[in-house]
Amino acid sequence: MGKTRIIKKGETTPMEEKAQKVSGRAGLKVARGIARVKATYNNTLIMITDEKGNALGWSSAGSLGYSGAKKATPFVAARVAETVAEKVRKFGLQELVVRVSGVGSGRDSAIRALANQGFHLIAIEDMTPIPHNGPRPKKPRRV
Repeated sequence: MGKTRIIKKGETTPMEEKAQKVSGRAGLKVARGIARVKATYNNTLIMITDEKGNALGWSSAGSLGYSGAKKATPFVAARVAETVAEKVRKFGLQELVVRVSGVGSGRDSAIRALANQGFHLIAIEDMTPIPHNGPRPKKPRRV
């Protein structure tokens, strides 16, 4: 039903162009990045981006194969940080700004693990959302 596109010699297909864009990223060198740590009661997620916000690598406790209550432990948070550090080594990262959100138990151990992986931590920022007033309270119960 559609038009048949004939590819001439030397012309690239849209899929080949997309593959070239992805493979061109391997040579990217980034000196400073942002590590975003989301530590919840159920999981720990870490994503490392460049300064513009483009993701370089990420990992979570669930993606490493842990399940249930083990995902929120400090030990697993350290393992997640090690995994992410291995993924982003090819970009030549040296300095990190760490932005932590959430109240899970993996906050501190994730930061320590990133520091132990050889990254120079410039700043640690707490981005946990705090309600200023919250929702309206319920009506008092009439008996």
